Amino acid sequence: MSNSHRAVFLDHSSLDLGDLDLSGLSASFNDLQLYPHSTQAQTIERLQGVQVAISNKVPLNAEVFAACPELKLILVAATGINSIDLAAARAHGISVCNCQGYGTPSVAQHTLMLLLALATRLPDYQRDVRAGHWQQAQQFCLLDHPIIELHGKTLGMLGHGELGSAVATLAEAFGMRVLLGQLPGRPPRADRLPLDELLPQVDALTLHCPLNSDTLNLIDARELSLMKPGALLINTARGGLVNEQALADALRAGHLGGAATDVLTQEPPKDGNVLLAADIPRLIITPHSAWGSREARQRIVGQLTENAQAFFNGAPVRLVG
Repeated sequence: MSNSHRAVFLDHSSLDLGDLDLSGLSASFNDLQLYPHSTQAQTIERLQGVQVAISNKVPLNAEVFAACPELKLILVAATGINSIDLAAARAHGISVCNCQGYGTPSVAQHTLMLLLALATRLPDYQRDVRAGHWQQAQQFCLLDHPIIELHGKTLGMLGHGELGSAVATLAEAFGMRVLLGQLPGRPPRADRLPLDELLPQVDALTLHCPLNSDTLNLIDARELSLMKPGALLINTARGGLVNEQALADALRAGHLGGAATDVLTQEPPKDGNVLLAADIPRLIITPHSAWGSREARQRIVGQLTENAQAFFNGAPVRLVG
């Protein structure tokens, strides 16, 4: 394998918190430069004379490609490729490889954590203890918020690939029954229930499907109204799968027992978001952190290394577009 290539990681701090081993990745290139963040202007400047760009979320488009004629390979440090103009990359003869399946254990445990936190009312009891309510209680325990057991409950799932399967396994270990829903735009399957049949049956619904034109606002006001009163909703997939205003309305109305999301339609939510309002009850929001265990991030480094070496050896893997 030839390593006579220069590479630049344009947003290194989005992956490495100083806790990852980059030695294998560095050894794949003659020179690897790491930059915490890169603006569009910095991207063009930093990719001059560079053959390999590594990026998590830095946009790479026709303007960049035209200004960086030596660029031959883009290594995406994620699965999502929304920030890459694939058509422009093809037009400039640039290959694009992503990473896949690296975060399954991390996202699966995060999904179950959110489900458990809602079922046990963890945020409410934490708030009460900090406010001194337990200290002032008349008995040994505080049970002001109804707790439910997952055992015997039904979990609905939209998306049953590698990640959904891992979540199903964990849910079944808690004694839950798992029902799978039919995704729009896909051929019907005997083991998938139409959404209108699935939603009234489930005590909790979890989303593990991609965001596309078929799944945008997949869970809207109508779908939320079909769910059981008190049902729980978990989204660790993509923000646009759920209509955020409709979810806020359903929680304020008390129809849902709770909801938890690791994703929003705009990330970070610099312009605000309807779900960030302080008066929405029974809502847990985590900052797109489900994927971010050290182990998952190290697996990304490993796949970046594999992608680079396979490309240089003439047998590229994980090519996209």
